[in-house]
Amino acid sequence: MVRSGELLMVVAVTAGLGLVIALLGIGVMWRLRTRSIGVMLAVVVVVAVAATLAGVVAIIMKMIIGGPVKDFVLSVVAVGGLVGLGVAFVLARRVVRESRRLVSAVRAVPFEAPRGLPAELQTIANTLEEAYARERALEGARRELVAWVSHDLRTPLAGMRAMVEALQDGVVSDPPTVARYHAQIKLEVERLSAMVDDLFELSRIHAGALRLSRSRIGLADLVADTLAGAEPLARAKGVLLTAEASESVPVEADAGALGRALGNLVVNAIRHTPSDRTVVLRAGVDDDGMACLSVADCCGGIPAEDLPRVFEVAFRGEAARTPAAGGGAGLGLAIAQGIVEAHDGVIGVVNDGPGCRFEIRLPAVGSGGL
Repeated sequence: MVRSGELLMVVAVTAGLGLVIALLGIGVMWRLRTRSIGVMLAVVVVVAVAATLAGVVAIIMKMIIGGPVKDFVLSVVAVGGLVGLGVAFVLARRVVRESRRLVSAVRAVPFEAPRGLPAELQTIANTLEEAYARERALEGARRELVAWVSHDLRTPLAGMRAMVEALQDGVVSDPPTVARYHAQIKLEVERLSAMVDDLFELSRIHAGALRLSRSRIGLADLVADTLAGAEPLARAKGVLLTAEASESVPVEADAGALGRALGNLVVNAIRHTPSDRTVVLRAGVDDDGMACLSVADCCGGIPAEDLPRVFEVAFRGEAARTPAAGGGAGLGLAIAQGIVEAHDGVIGVVNDGPGCRFEIRLPAVGSGGL
């Protein structure tokens, strides 16, 4: 019968040997950390077998096991170690094979995530597929933006060049025409300046360089300021601009940036609403307790296939790229989305009644008011 002292001695010796072997195994795996996963699995199995053998040797040294029994135990441990190494080899082969399949798929163009991979590799493959899809979409949007903005810049520049040459060569000399040319050149310069400002703002948003100066503001005040700023454009277009913001809803936001986002939505609504129709601004709290700003117009609605693309850079929902008078570069909605998301909010659009409704939802401050 094994005495308790002998048992403690065996446990201590086995634990000590196992710790030493484990440390050696970790050291070997660190040295081989850039090698194949199969090699690492083999090291793991060898460490497990070696630790078991060390325990058996400790028992034999204490003469607890001897004679034929010792040979049986050593044989069983050896067979178990070989089985473990075999299983590790098969598993390593599969992991290496699936890893190579993933690498081949990554190098292919376009990338499609292979199926049937181990769970971790499948997660990596799916994540890569999503990342590649986003990258392709962004690259397409950048190319589209460069092409469209180049066209939008070329058109007013060509007109300005023609007017400047006419003035310089004396082709136009009568005062009314000269004054009209000067006014038109000034208008085109302002449009180009606005487009450059939009491009700069969008680049800051995409680069994560947008800095917000947050303070507690009321949505009703924001709506009133936006209404006052957009009223001249609405009057010139013959559009009725109204607001419904009787409830005071406080939010923590950058008043200038959020005002620009809301202003972009309002200007977009006015441009697409026919004369003698209405654009309505609303401010309140939705059913989820989020502060909500909405702009409803009478544009006739957006085609269902275009709804997911409304906030894409340079998307205008029209085939012709020649900008209308007073039109922008198609960056207003993309800028509004970037500003809202920087405020931890969400922006969306739905078809509603005679037109569509853009909505901004922001986290509301406690009900203490301003």
